[in-house]
Amino acid sequence: MQPTAGQALPHTRARSVHWITTAAVIAAVIGSAAVVQPAGASTAKRPVVGAKAGVATVLPPDPKAAHYPMNCAGAPVDVVGRASGDLDGDGRPETVAVARCHSETGTPPSGLYVLGPDAAAGAAPRIVETLVDPKEQRSFKDLRIEGRKVRATVLGYSSDDIPRCCPDQTRDYSWEWRSGTYYEVPGPPANSV
Repeated sequence: MQPTAGQALPHTRARSVHWITTAAVIAAVIGSAAVVQPAGASTAKRPVVGAKAGVATVLPPDPKAAHYPMNCAGAPVDVVGRASGDLDGDGRPETVAVARCHSETGTPPSGLYVLGPDAAAGAAPRIVETLVDPKEQRSFKDLRIEGRKVRATVLGYSSDDIPRCCPDQTRDYSWEWRSGTYYEVPGPPANSV
């Protein structure tokens, strides 16, 4: 017997048992994917960031709580850039901070610092490396961490005659953690081939 126009075939009607079975199969697939891990995978040594209550959370150092080796003649230190990530592969995040003396005008030189957590609970983060000292008269933009590399565009001056408000040199740099220290890797000079 042929169905009339607009009438569904008996085997094409969706019943609640079909929907329940489909939902159960999807839930089983998702659940098994969450339980099955590749060989050798372990979460025991990995820090948990954004963890639930009762589980330890490893947060990156707060750059505003650090003490920077800068002589600001009584002015406060401003943190004008920051990025966080596990740079040395120890399972704890570091923070890279761009800091400079506060100024109402101009562009004071900035320092680029790597901060690590202090061993004492509640203590200020410690500076584990100065990547660029403020004495070098540099400033930075586009600070970021990619994997275990720190990247930034470094702004500088071609001579002492250039006003400190207006850097006239630009070059991309990266700093890579290798063999217990950070190595500076300059990119090609701006406007070079």
